[in-house]
Amino acid sequence: MDRLTNTVRPYAWGSTTAIPQLLGTEPTGEPQAELWMGAHPGDSSRVDRGSGPVALSELIDADPEGELGKVAADRFGPRLPFLLKILAAGSPLSLQVHPDLPQAKAGFADEEDRGVPIEAPHRNYKDANHKPELICALTPFEGVCGFRPPAEAADLLASLEVDSLEPYVDILRAEPEGDALREVLTAVLTAERDAMAETVARAAKAAERLAGHDGPWQDDYAAYTFLARHYPGDPGVIAAMLLNHVRLQPGEALFLGAGVPHAYLDGLGVEIMANSDNVLRCGLTPKHVDVPELLRVVRFEPTAPGVLRPETVGGDGAEGTYRTPIDEFRLSRIEPAEGDGPLRLGTGTPDILLCTHGTVRLRSAAEELLLTPGESAFVPAAEEVTVSGDGTVFRATVAV
Repeated sequence: MDRLTNTVRPYAWGSTTAIPQLLGTEPTGEPQAELWMGAHPGDSSRVDRGSGPVALSELIDADPEGELGKVAADRFGPRLPFLLKILAAGSPLSLQVHPDLPQAKAGFADEEDRGVPIEAPHRNYKDANHKPELICALTPFEGVCGFRPPAEAADLLASLEVDSLEPYVDILRAEPEGDALREVLTAVLTAERDAMAETVARAAKAAERLAGHDGPWQDDYAAYTFLARHYPGDPGVIAAMLLNHVRLQPGEALFLGAGVPHAYLDGLGVEIMANSDNVLRCGLTPKHVDVPELLRVVRFEPTAPGVLRPETVGGDGAEGTYRTPIDEFRLSRIEPAEGDGPLRLGTGTPDILLCTHGTVRLRSAAEELLLTPGESAFVPAAEEVTVSGDGTVFRATVAV
């Protein structure tokens, strides 16, 4: 097994304190948004097997079957099929969706054929893969995810008493669900910019007033006020009102499948995803929004958030898995306690083990590693490892 050296990405929305606090380091004053763990070509983790630091991606390229195991290498090819992150949102991320696998393959091929540079700001597809993802809260974590039932969205918009929202309310109440959601989102994203900015400002003012009163959407109003403060005049604020507002407690998780619009607002979490960069943005961003392509990818159907909690694996209860319908990754949480016997992890698939609390001990036939919060290790498929100690460790692997 290998201790990982990982890179922090300093996106503007990142918290300046959450990741340093987890790692026990001094804040730099700059945002620290994501700590990446894996073999993504954009920022692979590094390991040292005695000859100096080398990218984990290079080790896998040199021996895919030895590092990943035959089953994973045959199923996903010569690459680690997931990327693990610690995500620290200090301000809202963009409202976005991800394509399914056929859409990603077709979109990538089309942009390649048209010669769109891979780093062009208007490029939609960075690769030919889908990007399902799971976020598990380490602190209270807030976001918006999946469309509300149109009737509920209509009632919420109507409660703001903003004249320019009334046409959307009428559509949401009169049209079939899928048609209503498509028509309203299209109208919001294609509205004349100055008029929409005025609508957002009036809606935000009303939401701020209503957040101070008891009611069924008190927390939702506060969230939309928060969004409008960070993105004044952005049509994504109104688009977010069509979505479910979600608050996760530590240990709870959300799975985001293809076509489901979502945005993270605030909090620290462990995120795992298929190894892809494909994002189509709906708003809450100064970046490119390709409305026609976005509308082709979004699934216009009400979707309950479906908060996940870990399900026990094995008889001792030490490992709990967050179940998703995805083969590329599986995330579980292990909570060993002093005095318990070591938990033996199965072999045959590649693992990344991430400590988020306390101290955990990893032991193989050849060596022992101690992990403290924010530290992680890569375990090749053929290596058998036990976990013990007193803390929390997240295990990322594949589900085949």
